[in-house]
Amino acid sequence: MRGLGLFLCLALFGLEGVSPIVPRAQAASTVSTIQIEGAITPVTLRLVATAIDRAKAEGAEALIVLLDTPGGLERSMRSIVQKMLNSGVPVVVYVSPTGARAASAGAFITLAAHVAAMAPATNIGAAHPVAVGGGQVDKESMKKIENDAAAFIRTIALDRGRNVEWAEQAVRKSVSATEREALKLKIIDLVAESIPDLLQRIDGTKIKTAAGTKTLRTAGATVKSYEIGFRDRFLGVITDPNIAYILLMLGMLGLFFELANPGVILPGVIGGISLILAFFAFQSLPINYAGLLLILFGIVLLIAEIKVVSHGILTIGGVISMIFGSLMLFDAPEADLRVSWRVIIPTVAMTAGIFFFALTAGIRALQGRATTGTQRLVGQVGVARSALTPTGEVFVQGELWRAVADGSQIQEGERVTVVGAENLTLRVRKAQEG
Repeated sequence: MRGLGLFLCLALFGLEGVSPIVPRAQAASTVSTIQIEGAITPVTLRLVATAIDRAKAEGAEALIVLLDTPGGLERSMRSIVQKMLNSGVPVVVYVSPTGARAASAGAFITLAAHVAAMAPATNIGAAHPVAVGGGQVDKESMKKIENDAAAFIRTIALDRGRNVEWAEQAVRKSVSATEREALKLKIIDLVAESIPDLLQRIDGTKIKTAAGTKTLRTAGATVKSYEIGFRDRFLGVITDPNIAYILLMLGMLGLFFELANPGVILPGVIGGISLILAFFAFQSLPINYAGLLLILFGIVLLIAEIKVVSHGILTIGGVISMIFGSLMLFDAPEADLRVSWRVIIPTVAMTAGIFFFALTAGIRALQGRATTGTQRLVGQVGVARSALTPTGEVFVQGELWRAVADGSQIQEGERVTVVGAENLTLRVRKAQEG
């Protein structure tokens, strides 16, 4: 009995030092998002690469790329795909909002995602490569480009377990699919109504990343949107083909006015800055040098019109050259990588109008009466202050001038008309009565 009591006492004493086991509340996970709109350019590459690095540094559960693109540059697309394939953070590409598309380069990026999703009423595909750069490509070279793009998209689809046959057809035949068709064909993983719906649907999914296999914990996760900084926004603005084109035209006009009027300074400064920004943008765009040369030739023709009287032929030729050059400036299939007609027509019209105004002003100045120097006195009436036999003095416009009679001699006090001027000597003749 004593032993049983001692055992109970020891047991109770031991339990006092045991604290209850309470499960810790799991920390809320964070999901990062970034919006990618418009053409795929080096600026897009910088944004995606920066977002992946920040998501990894902040320990985000995943990075969601909200994609809406008509396509873009092949070099930038390949670099983005490489970043995604080697990312240690799961990358979810969500083609949204409703009405968005992942065309051309966007199809490659969507297929390369760890999780590919689309919003209702969106589409994907039409990834056939188009040669850019300002030259005609023969069939053999184009076939090589097509085979290379097809092999690249096949390896992406194989790595992500998606429909390889459809991916190749998207390159070779430019096929496209709606979000429902893409889900049925196993091109994407799911169709989501919204970001909360997407997070709920991918929760618990096992993802194979470059850092190893990871199970997503996204249900109820905090969504953190990456804001695009001023620098990237500015670079995105000037790499717009329409803006780059306007900068080019503004730069050439500024330098022209500075060369035509040395010392004005302001047009030269504005023109120089505009040209530098335009050429920076051209590094990120599929520039066609034939188009650029046509624009420069058009400017030369407009300048020549000021020097040579061609009765408008040079002006017409310059305008036509600028229009064709503007159309050819960016050789790309996507409308977002070409200059819009709504920009070309006003810009060419304004440029031609400025040169036409300068031409007519110059002609009026040549035809008008001189307002400075001795030439301004031609046609003025004065009075002879001495007899001109043939030289003497005349009083014209409140000034006393040395003069020489042009024709018959002139007596003192007679009215005279100035008919010419050489250095500081006037040529005069008797003024007509009345």
